[in-house]
Amino acid sequence: MGEYSKTERDGHLFVITINRPEVYNALHPMANQELSDAFDEFAGNPELWVAIITGAGDKAFSAGNDLKYHAEIRAKTGARPVTPPKGFGGLTSRFDLDKPVIAAVNGVAMGGGFEIALACDIIIASDRAKFALPEPRVGLAAAAGGMQRLSRQIPLKKAMGMMMTGRHVLAQEGFELGFVTAVVPHERLMQEARQWAQQILECSPMSIRATKQVVMRSLDVPGLELAARNLHYPAFDALTRSDDTIEGPKAFAEKRKPNWKGR
Repeated sequence: MGEYSKTERDGHLFVITINRPEVYNALHPMANQELSDAFDEFAGNPELWVAIITGAGDKAFSAGNDLKYHAEIRAKTGARPVTPPKGFGGLTSRFDLDKPVIAAVNGVAMGGGFEIALACDIIIASDRAKFALPEPRVGLAAAAGGMQRLSRQIPLKKAMGMMMTGRHVLAQEGFELGFVTAVVPHERLMQEARQWAQQILECSPMSIRATKQVVMRSLDVPGLELAARNLHYPAFDALTRSDDTIEGPKAFAEKRKPNWKGR
């Protein structure tokens, strides 16, 4: 456990909790570094197959940048706080992560907090969740991938409507817009997130990584034929050489659950 975050391992599942509830789980450089270290552990451990990220307490997933801390540091030193190389929350610039990450959004997800959620593969939202990219209201812009990801994940005019007003979007509207995967009663949030993780864990981890890598790398490739035929996907190649491609059909034929090796 770190000072600003908590981690929990449950078999092949890794749960990361942003732990600054007194400031709505807003992040300063030290918290960002802890989260980056946690995602390094997830990425580097072959026995960890799925991650869930959530926020401590009942009010916030993350309110984004700790603007008060940043203002104090700028006033004292003139220096601009540094974000880890892998991005805000140690995730928003982690483009090489092929393992799946679920955001369990338990409350406010604003600015960088929303950008962390958008960088995840699945967003499960409490019915108390609230999303926004309000940076223009304080003279900033959503520079941790929010402008690029939101405009790719929902219709452009809907995304521009959110980003050009900084308005707050409740969980149900987020689901209707398409960036939220599922909305559940607040008290069932982590149970639901774990159920989604369990469904992923029932699949071959090699297949899941190949699926994520192919989807993400082909999103902006012009033309279906080029995306399908002419790009190199290392995770897909690894799948074709893995034990899982033998175990899956064998388990199906023998009418039993597969014993995935993840290699």
